[in-house]
Amino acid sequence: MADFDAVLKFWGPVEADYDKIGNMVLTRLFTEHPDTQKLFPKFAGIGLGDMAGNAAISAHGATVLKKLAEVLKAKGNHAGIIKPLANSHATKHKIAINNFKLITEIIVKVMQEKAGLDAGGQTALRNVMGVFIADMDANYKELGFSG
Repeated sequence: MADFDAVLKFWGPVEADYDKIGNMVLTRLFTEHPDTQKLFPKFAGIGLGDMAGNAAISAHGATVLKKLAEVLKAKGNHAGIIKPLANSHATKHKIAINNFKLITEIIVKVMQEKAGLDAGGQTALRNVMGVFIADMDANYKELGFSG
């Protein structure tokens, strides 16, 4: 519970501009891990230089962060949030679990820069995401997806 609260303490700037922060997260993910861009077919033809102003990337980044906000605010009681998310990411999108680890580190960096996430908050976010990823992985296994 303390980890969720530690992250939520820094969530205000993210919540204030989901589109901008979301775009930053996905743009950095695609820049630092270019293979991840292929996981998003609708972003396949967008060059790195065009990502920052791309409305579709901003919108999807906002969706990612809003879902993370739901998980954070659920403070561990997130099974109902994760199950449909795991289902779509395993069966429709085929997103390997490692990609959640990659985006975790990107979110940590962006929140450090844009929301002042301190060392304790960074550890807390990694802990929260570790639980989230483990729960996603458990759901993946139930679905027979070895992503």
